[in-house]
Amino acid sequence: MSNNLKFYINGEWVDPTTPSTHDVINPATEEPCATISMGGAADVDNAVAAAKAAFDSFSRTSKAERIELFGAILGEYGKRNDEIAEAISKEMGAPMWLSKAAQATLGQAHFATAMEILKNYEFEEQKGNYYLRREPVGVCGFITPWNWPINQIACKVAPALAAGCTMVLKPSEVAPINAIILAEVFDAAGVPAGVFNLVNGDGPTVGAAISSHPDVDMVSFTGSTRAGVEVAKAAADTVKRVAQELGGKSANIILEDADIQQAVGAGVVQCFTNSGQSCNAPTRMLVPNSKHDEALQIAKAAAESVQVGDPFSEGRPMGPVASEVQYNKIQALIEKGIEEGATLVAGGPGRPEGFNKGFYVRPTVFGNVNNDMTIAREEIFGPVLSILPYDSEEQAIEIANDTEYGLSGYVQSGDVGHAQEVAAQIRSGNVHINGAGPDFNAPFGGYKKSGNGREWGELGFEEFLEVKAVLMPPQAAE
Repeated sequence: MSNNLKFYINGEWVDPTTPSTHDVINPATEEPCATISMGGAADVDNAVAAAKAAFDSFSRTSKAERIELFGAILGEYGKRNDEIAEAISKEMGAPMWLSKAAQATLGQAHFATAMEILKNYEFEEQKGNYYLRREPVGVCGFITPWNWPINQIACKVAPALAAGCTMVLKPSEVAPINAIILAEVFDAAGVPAGVFNLVNGDGPTVGAAISSHPDVDMVSFTGSTRAGVEVAKAAADTVKRVAQELGGKSANIILEDADIQQAVGAGVVQCFTNSGQSCNAPTRMLVPNSKHDEALQIAKAAAESVQVGDPFSEGRPMGPVASEVQYNKIQALIEKGIEEGATLVAGGPGRPEGFNKGFYVRPTVFGNVNNDMTIAREEIFGPVLSILPYDSEEQAIEIANDTEYGLSGYVQSGDVGHAQEVAAQIRSGNVHINGAGPDFNAPFGGYKKSGNGREWGELGFEEFLEVKAVLMPPQAAE
């Protein structure tokens, strides 16, 4: 029997306090693919009470006990991996090749990484006349997005569980089914009652109730900068810890000594992956002025080679964007780029040829963009690339840093040392050199309005720990 209309609270599937439903829309068909219940403050109260009650015992479990639990979670997750991938493709439109290769498997990878960190982590350390204890922060509230849904859930839930925290999750109502499957995975794996709780709902209701709840010790949010500001404001009165992974407008600097053909082609592909719906996507491509026209031709060919198609079709199609709201926002920004005088190189407004329904966007490239244009400043969150010419390396770095965001950056060069010198001057939480991919042990997070705190790896694990100094008299410390 489906648990879609229930919440997972205190180890049981329960009905919402007040019945209210929401249709989950398949963006490829614009038709409902599932129906979920929407929660309220009373449901959050119940979930937080369960997490608070479970914290005392779970926070005292041994490292060995939690490692064993992670082994069970990974075993159950493996059984449901394909089901999770299919759910993600239906609810947010990622093509099945991407859902299987990355969307679903990234979630599993975060649990495996957290388990390895836990195995080697020392929670207590002697420091002269005192010793440091690192203890779980407490009850955590998680508010997660729809673009990489189970990845964003797992990179919060996995380290929090490993640290000994308990939690309440509100996944995005746009893509909630994968989270329900994850709750079933936890139940089957024997996660103790109250340790993990799931309440579906929207941000202004359930998200706000989690953020402001006096018994939530930490709230971790991934989403837009606008919503992140609201989460921080709601959390302020209770002085809880707040971690945020927010928007981005990442620059991809192609240096004079880079292989222009390879760098531009790869940059287009990376920008359009997941239909451009990645907060760290390289959406501003900076190229030397002398190579701008050549870059436009390469980008045009790369964009026009992208196959747009149904998420369940053969090959490696680019699927739709996740919702009508997203589609309309992207269309408005494409129109704004044209209006403000950028050169439309490929794509443009409207659906791709052959599509009369579904939230499909034409893979779009703009050239002759300057950094004052709207398309260079606002996070579009769709398959839209802006190419900006620069006159000198110093100007390229200046343009890259001239943004309110600072999540990621990219540098392409024929000389890795040269690329490292440029990377050191970019104000962002990540910089990828010459196509380097993600590393689950490297911290992920941003500068400026891209957020605070870090996820992934040991630094992400430590976000869920408090530090206690236990001071001893000199003779006792010897």
